[in-house]
Amino acid sequence: MAGNDMTPKKPPVLVVVQLSGGNDFMNTIIPYTAGVYHDNRPTVGIPQDQVLPINDTLAFHPSAAPLKEMFDDGSVAIIQGIGYPNSSRSHFRAMDIWHTCEPVEVGTEGWLGKVTRELDSDQNNVLTTVNLGRGLPRALAVPGVPITSVGNLENYGLMTGIDGRTQRDQALNIFKSMYAPAVGAGPVAEYLARTGLDVLKGADVLKTAPASYQSTVEYAANPIAQNLRDVARVHLADLGTRIFYTSHGGYDTHSNEVPTHPGLLRDLSGAIMDFFQDLKDHDTGDEVTMLVFTEFGRRIKDNASGTDHGSGGGAFIIGPRVKGGLYAEYPSLDQAQWENGEDLKHTIDFRGIYATLLEQWLQIDAANIVGGGFEQVHPFRN
Repeated sequence: MAGNDMTPKKPPVLVVVQLSGGNDFMNTIIPYTAGVYHDNRPTVGIPQDQVLPINDTLAFHPSAAPLKEMFDDGSVAIIQGIGYPNSSRSHFRAMDIWHTCEPVEVGTEGWLGKVTRELDSDQNNVLTTVNLGRGLPRALAVPGVPITSVGNLENYGLMTGIDGRTQRDQALNIFKSMYAPAVGAGPVAEYLARTGLDVLKGADVLKTAPASYQSTVEYAANPIAQNLRDVARVHLADLGTRIFYTSHGGYDTHSNEVPTHPGLLRDLSGAIMDFFQDLKDHDTGDEVTMLVFTEFGRRIKDNASGTDHGSGGGAFIIGPRVKGGLYAEYPSLDQAQWENGEDLKHTIDFRGIYATLLEQWLQIDAANIVGGGFEQVHPFRN
């Protein structure tokens, strides 16, 4: 971390990690001394003697030890109780709401697509925003705004390995069929007409990133570690990317949560620690902040094998310039305060966390992107 001057050496960069499926926040940041936690989670509850305490009431899951180490070092802000009113329990609708900031209407513009438009209004750089993963998350899709989507850097992207007009047209038609039902055929056609060639243009530039990358960090072989390694590769290639997006799947733990969830947290937290160590080794960490989010939390009471879809959840803001600690309030464990009689009730709107990152980190006015004014937290060092 740079001395007393906390101004990034380069323009600030945001890395967004989506935990797909609905991460069990109550088993990630655990109210380990609360009887109601242990009473309602006889199957998936973590015993008190196994947790990693934060204070007298909350603790990290034992498999999130790397994240706890970063928290102790002061670079992890835990956002407690994140959500929105009348939370949807549908994966698709909930994620759509998070992606578009539209909890009532079905949105047609992704919040980070709108951010990209602000950051590169003249569309000078098709790599302003890069998705590491298949397809294109709704958060990034805005008609007329080019976004580069990369499956992996060795085997590039949205149009991976496609030669010839016929095959390329087939791929574009598949892409159209995926997104037209959600945003309409018109916007998808417009998006593809404007950005299809831009996406392919980005391929040639991105192919240079692995060749120029050297690191002593040995990332694990799991998907989230490999994706964050690729984020590091692109960032260190200095291609002007300001927004990175990637996903980590498997968090829909209706069943087999006890063997499954620890592995997910272990892979995630190890990958995040390796990523920031890699940036630190290259003296590029100060300009990077990460948001880790999921579409909803899970119900308070387990189902004897796992946990079902719930409401209030949690998020993390991570980076060298983050002022670590607990932000917002942990949802009430008083049964009279439970959402729908069985969920944690949110205590802060996710759009306020987006606004926090936009205005305090990226220095962009948030109101038009998130759809109004929402309570912010203050997780950055002065």
